[in-house]
Amino acid sequence: MSHRTPVARVRTALLTAAAAAAVVMAGTVVVPTATAAPLPVPGATSPDGSKLVSVTKTGDRQLNIEVRSAAMNKVIPLSVILPKDRSAPRPTLYLLNGAGGGEDAATWERQTDVVKFFSDKNVNVITPNAGAYSYYTDWERTDKVLGKPLWSTFLGKELPTIIDQAFSTTGRNAIAGISSSASSVLNLAVEHPGLYRAVGAYSGCAASSSPAGQAYVRLVVESRGGANVTNMWGRYPGPNWSAHDALVTAPKLRGTSLYISSGSGLPGKYDNQADLRPGADLGSQIILGGPIEAATNACTHQLAERLGQLKIPATFHFPDGGTHSWGYWEDELHRSWPQLGRAIGA
Repeated sequence: MSHRTPVARVRTALLTAAAAAAVVMAGTVVVPTATAAPLPVPGATSPDGSKLVSVTKTGDRQLNIEVRSAAMNKVIPLSVILPKDRSAPRPTLYLLNGAGGGEDAATWERQTDVVKFFSDKNVNVITPNAGAYSYYTDWERTDKVLGKPLWSTFLGKELPTIIDQAFSTTGRNAIAGISSSASSVLNLAVEHPGLYRAVGAYSGCAASSSPAGQAYVRLVVESRGGANVTNMWGRYPGPNWSAHDALVTAPKLRGTSLYISSGSGLPGKYDNQADLRPGADLGSQIILGGPIEAATNACTHQLAERLGQLKIPATFHFPDGGTHSWGYWEDELHRSWPQLGRAIGA
């Protein structure tokens, strides 16, 4: 029972009514705001001893984190874009850079609108900034240049456990990649069944055990990376090359939401001086990027035929033009996101 006097009760009622009227007159509606989850702190670990070792805020919803991989015995830097609303667990998109692994300027954050694009979306976006010329795979032997990369172990076992702990995710994941990493994401989905509900592969060559596919892999690992490709999957052609050929392992992709694309290699809307991305050269983009994209286009058509034979559903997109360059990959990320997002509940 209230012990206030009638006058006090009237005064309180009048003040409450006046405050409400002021809010209405100001055109403001006051609603409870969702409480964002606190930023993760170092300490999350995986069963093998991998660990989140540092977290640095770099923007309103951007972080740089470092994760020590027990398998590789090294610290891996990663970029993170946080969900718009962190009041509830959210799914995760693992977004891989290309051949340079994010160790150069050719990264999603530097070359595309990825931060802006995900600014209104409820998903954790995780991008490793290491792994140059490794194909994001587990290597058979130690290489004089690259050491012994064990990226499939890191991306498929160590990292997801840590991300799920540190960011309180839903455990629903998608993965996407460009160029050489477009092959990697298909292999990762095969090697870790059920981990990724959706895959986006843009401008890759999945047929790694074919002569053309082997040439593409050697171009990345040997010509650009200076490493010995036989340290990766053994001598070619060999069983480990076939085990990393999505045309061979295609039946294991059944049940995964697949979005796969490649341009034609002909100059398109971004192949002009005005639309060049940072560090790009128009001549190289057309003269080198055109043939590379034409080759990935042929590989991607082969994959489309193979999945069609197996009656495995997949979305394929073959634009009329487009070279092997960032403007087109930005478009493909945008185009594929509704499908990827639906698959993980984002």
